[in-house]
Amino acid sequence: MSRTSVMLRFIHMMCRIIPYITPMRKIFWSFFEVFETVAIAIVAVVLIRTFIAQPFLVSGASMEPSFYNGDYLLVDELAYRFREPERGEVIVFRNPIDGSAYYIKRIIGMPGERIVLENGTITVYRGDVMQTLDELYITDSIPRGQYETTLQKEEYYVLGDNRGFSFDSRNWGPLPEDRIVGLVRLRLWPVNSAKAITAPAY
Repeated sequence: MSRTSVMLRFIHMMCRIIPYITPMRKIFWSFFEVFETVAIAIVAVVLIRTFIAQPFLVSGASMEPSFYNGDYLLVDELAYRFREPERGEVIVFRNPIDGSAYYIKRIIGMPGERIVLENGTITVYRGDVMQTLDELYITDSIPRGQYETTLQKEEYYVLGDNRGFSFDSRNWGPLPEDRIVGLVRLRLWPVNSAKAITAPAY
């Protein structure tokens, strides 16, 4: 058999095989593209939740009436990498005692301040400056009694808006800054209550 005949037979055979190979290649590349898209999405979600933002589900009544049990919030983990927390902001943080749980509270006292709670009224002392906080978000009666503390560097005083049903700085003291997870930015659920969350003006 001549070399030319062999080449012609090979070409003829390949022409019969190629139609079967092409669909398989398409299936392979389609599968690869789907896998690549899913992998990129997973990596993006992990990066976002680790460094930028994460969802938070409110559990309990300690922040009523501002937030209710079952509310779904978006927590900004990036904000405090560029600035310090501010009074009135609602934050999510790890349990300051052992870090085993996450809490949501409002920042009341800032580093270096002396905080006095007396019969439901909060007075903040910074040097010679005194300020009594007008907390319009408090709607229920506030437990009577007196608490006083002076905050050190990188310490915050945090309280729940539902003062009679909140486990907060009155119980375990100041919150170290390194326990803060992030700033509550949005309420996502329920839909009819969805909104951006901002700090009040005192």
